[in-house]
Amino acid sequence: MFHADAELCGHALDLCQRLLRIDTTNPPGNEIVAAELCAEELRAAGLEPVLLESAPGRGNVVARLRGTGDKPPLLLTAHLDVVEADASQWKYPPFSGEIADGCLWGRGAIDMKNHAAMSIALISRLAREGRRLSRDLIFAGVADEESGCEFGSSWLVDTHPDLVRAEFTIGEGGGFNIELAGKRFFTVQVAEKGFCWVRARTRGEPGHGSMPRQDSAILKLSRALARLGERGLPPHRTAVVSEFLASLASAQPHRWQGAIGAALGSGLLDRIVRLLPNPSLVRPLSAMFANTAAPTVLRAGSKTNVIPGLAEAELDGRTLPGQTDEDLLRELREVLGPEVELEVMRSAPPVETRPASSPVYDAILEVLGRREPDARAVPYMIPGFTDAKSFTRLGTRWYGFAPVRLPPGIRFADMFHGHNERIPLDGLRWGTEVLSEVVMRVAGGE
Repeated sequence: MFHADAELCGHALDLCQRLLRIDTTNPPGNEIVAAELCAEELRAAGLEPVLLESAPGRGNVVARLRGTGDKPPLLLTAHLDVVEADASQWKYPPFSGEIADGCLWGRGAIDMKNHAAMSIALISRLAREGRRLSRDLIFAGVADEESGCEFGSSWLVDTHPDLVRAEFTIGEGGGFNIELAGKRFFTVQVAEKGFCWVRARTRGEPGHGSMPRQDSAILKLSRALARLGERGLPPHRTAVVSEFLASLASAQPHRWQGAIGAALGSGLLDRIVRLLPNPSLVRPLSAMFANTAAPTVLRAGSKTNVIPGLAEAELDGRTLPGQTDEDLLRELREVLGPEVELEVMRSAPPVETRPASSPVYDAILEVLGRREPDARAVPYMIPGFTDAKSFTRLGTRWYGFAPVRLPPGIRFADMFHGHNERIPLDGLRWGTEVLSEVVMRVAGGE
């Protein structure tokens, strides 16, 4: 029987701390330094990691623990890049790997150097013990997830597919707990929205700034974006969100179960969710009901005294499973109006693991059910995107499950790209134990 003991958990903590001390802010990324550290750890366990640079400094690392081959491989993956951090807003420096207040602090502590550390600690232990699993166990530490995966998972899939081809993949997107009406739920990501980044343009007559024009390109664009902010896009019902909400409802008092079911059936639940008192839940839940488009970049003019003839906005569009780029563009045109030109800059489709049930999903349910009998695991869709966009092109079934148990005072949504990102020491230990048990149930052998 494999046991995730204090040594294994201590290795995960030590490696996570060292990874957090490496600044892999993307751009520019410079993930090669973190990839080399991961390779060093894997090599010390007797494995033969492969370091791959998709561009100067854009490092990826892949290692394989050979199994019996009785079953297809299982891939554990984590991205090594992180988003920027404003050090002036942090209690401890974001790349210090400080241990304080019962937590390990640093950019990437939750997103997602913790998963890299847990995965490497596990595969290294198994290699040292000479375990013969029924599946090959692959680890892939990848670059560039935070900027679209071009130099990381997408590049690996295009250029080295045999290194990372697997039946199942466990990566980011779930594994954290949420609290609702006094009940605890652990998420398992089985779907993620697609992205469709759109350039919106308006045109108008240029002129002198001393003589304002109501038909200027800037005002046209401003009015259109204001309508988008006020109205949003129409709701759509999806299977994974319905299952997620049904799981939440089933743990609530009987009177709430009926109310949630009726609201879901009437299509009004998206409006009811906006009334929840917890804004960290409202935003992600609201994004589950509709395609979305958020203005993120504005461009117009170059001189204060000249009314420009062109104004542009970039919109971060996200599409639900079952929806396409054309569906999003049609909905945007209805809201923005005919004066706004739309151009797709880049896109990728939604990802959905259907059916959710599999040896991986069943193992997660079994482990969580035993460890957290008062909680419930629920299928989950994230509004963002992950490396699932790339790896699923090889046919893998993706599960977002980087397990961490957070106390009531720390919410996952606040840690994800937020100030003072940190992971509780107890939560990291718990996650290491849970991930180890899940992997051994899926790939266990001799």
